[in-house]
Amino acid sequence: MEEFLDTLSGKQAQKVAWVLQLIEELEVVPTQYFKKLVNTDEVWEVRVQLAGNIFRLLGFFDGATLIILTNGFAKKTQKTPADEIRLAEACKRDYFDRVGGNDE
Repeated sequence: MEEFLDTLSGKQAQKVAWVLQLIEELEVVPTQYFKKLVNTDEVWEVRVQLAGNIFRLLGFFDGATLIILTNGFAKKTQKTPADEIRLAEACKRDYFDRVGGNDE
């Protein structure tokens, strides 16, 4: 995730930070910024748009409030790439294997 964030311009990184803060602070977050991806292992998508550029950050919940972000990418098509979803799901499995937690 850090490598992806390092590729963003200052304005892009600022918008990502703004959306993440919005998700943290709002009780009900609009789906234009944050939504669960269907047909996945509980993978959630953070959605960021700035000046025609669309970025997605994928992750999962550990508990009720902690979101673990796994990967990010610039979105070029309408559909979220399956490879990116598989990567997020693999990171989720690895995370819970390492921490010994429950992924529910």
